Amino acid sequence: MANYVFGPNILENLTTGMYRDSKVIYREYIQNACDQIDIAVRDGLLGANEGEIAIWIDLSNRSISIADNATGVPASEFQRVFGSIADSDKMIGAHKGFRGIGRLCGLAYCRELIFRCSARGEDVESIMICDARKMRQLIMDHNAKKTHYTAEQVLQAVNRFERRKANVDSHFFIVELNDVNEENTELLDFQQVKDYLSFVAPVPYQNTFIYRDEIYSHAKEIGETIDEYYITINGEPVVKKYTTVLKDANGQKYDDIFGVHFKDFYHNGQLMAWMWIGVSTFKKAIPKNNIMRGLRLRKENIQIGGEDALQRFFKEERGNNYFIGEVFAIHKELIPNSQRDYFNENASRLMFEQCLNAYFTEELHKAYYQGSMINSAYRKIDRFDEMQKAFYAKAATGAFVDDAHRKRELQLIDESKKKAESALKQIQKVKINAAGLTSSVIQRVEKERARQALPSGSLSGVDTHQVTSESARQTKRRTDKLSRFSKSERKLIARIFSIILAATDSETAEAIIQKIEEGLQ
Repeated sequence: MANYVFGPNILENLTTGMYRDSKVIYREYIQNACDQIDIAVRDGLLGANEGEIAIWIDLSNRSISIADNATGVPASEFQRVFGSIADSDKMIGAHKGFRGIGRLCGLAYCRELIFRCSARGEDVESIMICDARKMRQLIMDHNAKKTHYTAEQVLQAVNRFERRKANVDSHFFIVELNDVNEENTELLDFQQVKDYLSFVAPVPYQNTFIYRDEIYSHAKEIGETIDEYYITINGEPVVKKYTTVLKDANGQKYDDIFGVHFKDFYHNGQLMAWMWIGVSTFKKAIPKNNIMRGLRLRKENIQIGGEDALQRFFKEERGNNYFIGEVFAIHKELIPNSQRDYFNENASRLMFEQCLNAYFTEELHKAYYQGSMINSAYRKIDRFDEMQKAFYAKAATGAFVDDAHRKRELQLIDESKKKAESALKQIQKVKINAAGLTSSVIQRVEKERARQALPSGSLSGVDTHQVTSESARQTKRRTDKLSRFSKSERKLIARIFSIILAATDSETAEAIIQKIEEGLQ
């Protein structure tokens, strides 16, 4: 019978080669801690809200500690559990983690990785110390053909087990990363880590997110709960940073979330997933500085992949960037893959994708596409309104250089009116067939416009024919205020202004003319 030997590169594949983002180590260790908290609550070791996960980042010492107050591991089982790889006691569908490889991830990012734990009722603290730097060097030596190792030989060389006395009533598990690699300093960036975990980890929504209760209520209505745990970083609680304010690239508010919309996905009577969507007026794609942007995929309230994991279901790549919200995968056969960036291939995943694809390509696409179109149409109406008002102001103050200037402005107004009339027809057409999300968006846009006293469903302002007749009676000239110049000089100046107006756009011409006027005062 053949002897099967695993080379040391399998360790590299499970550590350095497993993840693209070093911050994933936090997710992996938190996931394990959550499973043990669930067991501790089930067994009565902890009350329902007594589980805690505390992360401590020490930048000066380049160290990280991730501790929980859950079950720990009995001393008699410690070496068996931590001496095995990919041989977890956990079950698929019953636990968040189940492969038994996540604990290795820290080996890629530090000099020394330590596991410490104690089980309640035992006066022993069990310790495993892993020389991560030595492990990486042995693998490099093996690959450089300097020597030959098996995976088992490497592990024997880099791991050691110790014990020491502990309080008999204590129960905990602690992961420590000492001397974090220089190239992985982002792991020690408090704010970066906190922002990452605020959407990746299974934590509650922040108190100021006014729609949190609606989300919890909907989950309860369909018989689901959202797994949440108390996690802190350097003593500060981690929460999902959802807010109702959307900011532009300069940090200024440009839109808001005015409600939430829910969708449940069933197949053959079984709930595959459910989601909530924050509804805005879809003025534009949400800028990246809004860290909550994108519909995020979650299983057991732990994020699957990044903010773009669901982008594939939109007709356009930009589609996901118009939304905030979460899709909670429920079906037990939707199993996260080893990198936890999507699900394993199976029939349930196919059904899940079909459900989402139909909804994303139709309802969600229509909502942001037509919402964006409505906003664009109203901007054209506003532009016409602004141009009319600007024309009257110029006529009243004698801001026109000559009749050609006035006629040019009238022509621009007439062109703007045609665009506004076409935009109004678009709005009316969309409103006739509007339903669901799109209907909510239109109602919100019109409500905001009414509050701001902006033009709405008609163009019953002054039309261009009336503007023409009114302006024909205007006798003031722009150069009249240059009274210290003679009549012939003012005519020459007016001629220069007219050339400038003909040579460039109105805004640029106005800026140049104003500078000339200031110089001639």
